[in-house]
Amino acid sequence: MSVPPPVPSYGAGALADLASSLLATFGLPGETNVLGLPELPRACVLLIDGLGWELLRAHPEETPFLSSMAGRPLTAGFPATTVTSLGSLSTAKPPGGHGLLGYQVAVPGTARLLNCLRWDESVDPTEFQPHSTVYERANAAGVSSSYVAAGAYVNTGFNRAITRGARYRPADALGQLIAQAELALRDGDRAHVTVYHSDLDSTGHLYGAGSTAWRHQLRFVDDLAQRLAEVVPPGTGLYITADHGMVNPTEKLDVDTVAELRAGVTLLGGEARARHVYAAPGAAGDVLATWREILGDRAWVYPRDEAVAAGWFGAVDPELLPRIGDVLAVPNAELAIVASKAEPLESGLVGMHGSMIPAEQLVPLLTLAP
Repeated sequence: MSVPPPVPSYGAGALADLASSLLATFGLPGETNVLGLPELPRACVLLIDGLGWELLRAHPEETPFLSSMAGRPLTAGFPATTVTSLGSLSTAKPPGGHGLLGYQVAVPGTARLLNCLRWDESVDPTEFQPHSTVYERANAAGVSSSYVAAGAYVNTGFNRAITRGARYRPADALGQLIAQAELALRDGDRAHVTVYHSDLDSTGHLYGAGSTAWRHQLRFVDDLAQRLAEVVPPGTGLYITADHGMVNPTEKLDVDTVAELRAGVTLLGGEARARHVYAAPGAAGDVLATWREILGDRAWVYPRDEAVAAGWFGAVDPELLPRIGDVLAVPNAELAIVASKAEPLESGLVGMHGSMIPAEQLVPLLTLAP
């Protein structure tokens, strides 16, 4: 606990800054080009779910094209997970601004969690994430906006929270992703297109980051990036990034088999590498002490107010504070905090993410521009 976690580089080099910088290149007022991106009439963001910066650098043989591109790392934001990172890329706000603060977060005023990827339809996505998206802002400025991703995500609550304003172009295979992206980029004189591909992440979850299956999938990702680069029209900036990295924890601490870790806890949110722990009224101090004692130096265990003050989420809208756990437990070692009874599927995963260590937090920004 003596060494604080490395806080994401909000305002200087985080995923939210990529979104804002891209809008600034189109001349949108109020946006800042922090990353110094070139002013071009078209921008294409290829988002590879789970392709961390350290994983990319560790596998040059599988990524001859990606490794040849100019690049730098960005920080994903906390937690380093798909929900939060896609929220940042879609709103140009840090997590504390858009409110999609993890895989599972408390719904204020209720006694339940919202799984943001599976979404509870009783929760209105436009109220839970009410801010304008980058696609809405781009469209208002006369920039055609499209989102290319699997058809299964169309009309889900999560996508209604993050892709409002974009023309959703379903694509269920690599060739379809490329074809739909090319079509979208040629829609009008100016275009802003996001292409999302999730298979590398799901392969890592099931088989582990760096596994044989994962490395074969990474080769397909490299081919996808190269073929997309070959078809983008003139005047296009191609930006390849990710939402988080991934690690394969070797130790699992099962909250459902340690009674002390459940004492005083009403809800256990987040995920195995970034836990929101919601305490019963008056129990937060005891929960904090117990979790710190049991986890020791294997995790950063902070009360909500200290985590917020330290900037874990960036600037936090006060209305969003109840979505954050009373206690945050974030492994910094080979540890996963699982819940075998409450989360049987998630507890059995091999690859995981969410923490603030570089392997999970750093993502690439690879650039190919005229």
